[in-house]
Amino acid sequence: MPLDPAYQTVAPDDFPAMLEPARYARRTPHFEEIIARTEEHFWNPEDRDYINFDQPWPAGEPLLPLSFIVESHTAVWDRLDEGQRVAFANETARWLASNLLHGEQGALSLSANLCDIFLDPGAQEYAANQVREEARHVHGFTRYIAARFAGATFPVGDTIGNLLQELVASPVVYKKIVGMQMLVEGLAMGAFTTLHKVACDPLLRRLCQLVMTDEAFHHKFGKIWAHATVPGLSAAEHAAVEDWALECFNLLLFNLVNAEQKRLLYPRFGLDWQWVRGAVLEAFTDADRRAQLRQSTNVFRTLIKTLLAADIITERTRSHYAAWVDMEELSAEKDRIVGEDVAEEGIRGLREINAGKRKIVRRIG
Repeated sequence: MPLDPAYQTVAPDDFPAMLEPARYARRTPHFEEIIARTEEHFWNPEDRDYINFDQPWPAGEPLLPLSFIVESHTAVWDRLDEGQRVAFANETARWLASNLLHGEQGALSLSANLCDIFLDPGAQEYAANQVREEARHVHGFTRYIAARFAGATFPVGDTIGNLLQELVASPVVYKKIVGMQMLVEGLAMGAFTTLHKVACDPLLRRLCQLVMTDEAFHHKFGKIWAHATVPGLSAAEHAAVEDWALECFNLLLFNLVNAEQKRLLYPRFGLDWQWVRGAVLEAFTDADRRAQLRQSTNVFRTLIKTLLAADIITERTRSHYAAWVDMEELSAEKDRIVGEDVAEEGIRGLREINAGKRKIVRRIG
């Protein structure tokens, strides 16, 4: 597949290619703005000026609204008393935080992999910055799980775990970029936006906003790749990218959040995951799923919008997505990612914090 020179790669063990003298001067300008803005959204999970993980949370209070819990709208809720319902909501929050943590680790590992194989120095520097930022997300969610759940992290769900493994291990660059930088990062922005909006816990809301200040730039990397690469693809190459994107989308839509993925959560409440699955299927139909995808912050609507804006959806696959959302409506919307306003607000706050810290350093110096 022909690539914009910015995305050319070498084998991970071809280090001599990195030492080729002329390579250093062949630097793309594509990522200079993103690289230059890295410091303005810097934050440190260990610094209370940015986030205080010692904030207490009252015992017996839900971290998430009970109405946000899928099972609360099914027969599952009839089997739980009030105390169990709150506990169930908090176990759901632990499950969500755990899988977000695993997703951030996947993004860290994939970014490190890109840094190792990108031949272009600009692309390599961008990837190195993303490694650093994903590492602090891992740090931040680890601290959150320690603060709220005594460090008890759920194992990764089958769907996201298998997809992350495939993306990190794949030698195919477009799979890494479409799968991670566009779909998984887009999914994450939708999830963080939703949690920032609905979470009862101010600590979780703050963590999501801080992570979003970084993730907005990671998502832009995928958009830059698409705009530079997709127009030059042959019909066969475009079809390969388009089919891979649809495969990933369907995998996430139907398998990311369901009773089987959450099966480790239920035994504490005396619930069998297969029974829970039946109760959820009885309560939620495809019509309910379509209604959810009409919401502007729905994570899967976000994914479709991302692919559509990147011209990765054509008439070949449009009907698959049109079964869930109004494609004309999406096409007419501005090309802004969900959560961008929250991220920009967070960046403004970080600029103030970081400017103050620089003044302190200058005085000490």
